Amino acid sequence: MCGRFAFYSPAEAAAQLFGTPASAPVEPRYNIAPTQYVAAIRVTDSDERELLMLRWGLVPSWARDPAIGNRMINARAETVAEKPAFRAAYKSRRCLVLADGFYEWHTAGGVKTPYYISASDGEPFAFAALWERWQNRETDDVLQTATIVTAEANDFMKQLHHRMPVVLKPASAARWLSGDTELLHETNTTTPKMRAWPVSRTVNNARNEGEGLIDAEGAALVEV
Repeated sequence: MCGRFAFYSPAEAAAQLFGTPASAPVEPRYNIAPTQYVAAIRVTDSDERELLMLRWGLVPSWARDPAIGNRMINARAETVAEKPAFRAAYKSRRCLVLADGFYEWHTAGGVKTPYYISASDGEPFAFAALWERWQNRETDDVLQTATIVTAEANDFMKQLHHRMPVVLKPASAARWLSGDTELLHETNTTTPKMRAWPVSRTVNNARNEGEGLIDAEGAALVEV
């Protein structure tokens, strides 16, 4: 499950890390939620990478109502190749969603505590994602959307939750964009080393923003 994340690195630096010019303005965000716009990288028809903004929550091209996207924020790695909503995008419309970290809520003693998870080296990374183009038949308005692929948690993330987004290093990101069909089964090697720490419950409200949301409120978990 991935329902909230942050991306605050300079877009130019992150875009360069993943091999594309920073062609879209990106504001630093610390509490990105479904239906909001996310910074994404995809491959164009001329085989070049571009950075653009996509709305989070995939709307299949055949959908009658774009509100279906509100329930399509994640695609399970185990079924993404077969599910009608995702299989076409899995074959030909892959993308990367840029992030510096994501949030997960861990329950212990009946209390749910939000944790912020980032790469141990502090570098931005990418989520494996899919994108779609939906057109309103009445107005011809076009909506471009994305969903983040999730998988069974690796050993580190199992301390917090049984699922996690598919997090990619730059080299692994290139494999994802090229259509690699094995990558989703190799998340223990394609995921960078991670760290996590508890944060304020202020993040629970998607209207709250600011770098204070990722301030630690307890001891960190670090993967070594």
